[in-house]
Amino acid sequence: MIRLAAMTSVFPDWTLAQALPILKNLGYEGLEARVEWGHKAGIELSLSPKERAQTRRQVEDAGLSICAVATSVRAAEPDVDLRRRQMEDLRRYIDLAADLGARFVRTFGGQRPRDRELKYIVDYVAEAYSSVMDHARGCNVVVLMETHDDWSHSSEVRAVVEAVGSPHLRVLWDIMHPQRMMEKPEETFLTIGSITAHLHAHDGIYPAGGPHVEVVGLGEGVFDHLTPLRLLHRAGFDGYFSVEVIHSPGTPHDAARVLQQYAEGFRGLMEAARLG
Repeated sequence: MIRLAAMTSVFPDWTLAQALPILKNLGYEGLEARVEWGHKAGIELSLSPKERAQTRRQVEDAGLSICAVATSVRAAEPDVDLRRRQMEDLRRYIDLAADLGARFVRTFGGQRPRDRELKYIVDYVAEAYSSVMDHARGCNVVVLMETHDDWSHSSEVRAVVEAVGSPHLRVLWDIMHPQRMMEKPEETFLTIGSITAHLHAHDGIYPAGGPHVEVVGLGEGVFDHLTPLRLLHRAGFDGYFSVEVIHSPGTPHDAARVLQQYAEGFRGLMEAARLG
């Protein structure tokens, strides 16, 4: 079953007490905690064991689950010492996820060095992830590598997951980014559909003359979200479609409108996916 979730980046200025009833009323079932960005939801490594238990209880009492902890950990950090520190951070985030009852921890590949062959890079990224797999297994947490940044081609992410060979490393399929790399959703599904455990959603357009994608409402952009949902639904995918629209704390934005629009768009897509 594909369920709806939202990342705290949609509503960075809301406390959990403000956010949870709105999410519940709109049909959201999951909360994805974006750490490191100072969101007022307050879910960070600095939480004490007591605060972690209270946060988990607060979310679950509202009828939702913390489905993932979204970090900035980068496994492809070229410097050996810096990469080791990234994995030390990842271990701490795995502990946080376990305390919160979250199944997943999101990580990035990150920027790749331009003077090295991809096979060499895949090898040391896989080695980095492998170093935390025992810890993840002991905590019953799954680490996710996202189709993002220099790792937006799904075949490259799959190569890392296959090299690690652990059920505690899986793929976060950000639906937009492989399409930005000119992959068709059918191609992406064939490559990583069977190892995808979590989804990120944000639609966008290419403004005339603009150098970057501009995020818009779900179904209002050029990125195909229906095909991935239809293919995953047919395959029996059991996970979250998590809205990742990023607002900076303290900036003008309408979080409630975004949450409502994406919730309505998701329900329409799922109806079409089931009928298609």
